[in-house]
Amino acid sequence: MRIITGSARGTKLQTLDGLETRPTAERVKEAIFSMIQFELDGKRVLDLFGGSGQMGLEALSRGAVKATFVDVNREAVEVIKANAKKTKLFDKCVILNADYKSFIRGNAGKERYDVIFLDPPYALDLVKDALDRVTRAGLAATGALVVCESDRPEPVEAEGYAVRRHARYGKIYITLLEKETNEDENE
Repeated sequence: MRIITGSARGTKLQTLDGLETRPTAERVKEAIFSMIQFELDGKRVLDLFGGSGQMGLEALSRGAVKATFVDVNREAVEVIKANAKKTKLFDKCVILNADYKSFIRGNAGKERYDVIFLDPPYALDLVKDALDRVTRAGLAATGALVVCESDRPEPVEAEGYAVRRHARYGKIYITLLEKETNEDENE
């Protein structure tokens, strides 16, 4: 596993041993970033189920200005820190050891993110719950891109989001959502 392009191009990333985390496959990551590559410059990123940190670090390498990584597993948090240092992107990272629900509850209304990665363990089926909580907490900026990864063939849908793309990569399904403009946010 490596950073594909940008300032940290080619940097090999550490992964967590065992079966608790499942890094996004290289070709799936390439497909995701080909969908959003021109929309990362200057953006704030949330990698809600951080794992190794590869998605947020790839976004930083491609021009995002800040990435917040959240993972409930303390060992995963240490891997994210090591990878952030190895890529020389650590100063642009906020890395937290927390449950996604606690993070969302504690950050409601504090910061909005332009790109959000939702890739929880498939067996727990948390994508829709995480998206609903992110939305209620106001963490997605207007026009935010939300990348949902799961093993379910149906696209993730939520009120206030347009499905920009839904694609299958082997047994993995990616839904790219875009947060629609909310009239209340413009006032």
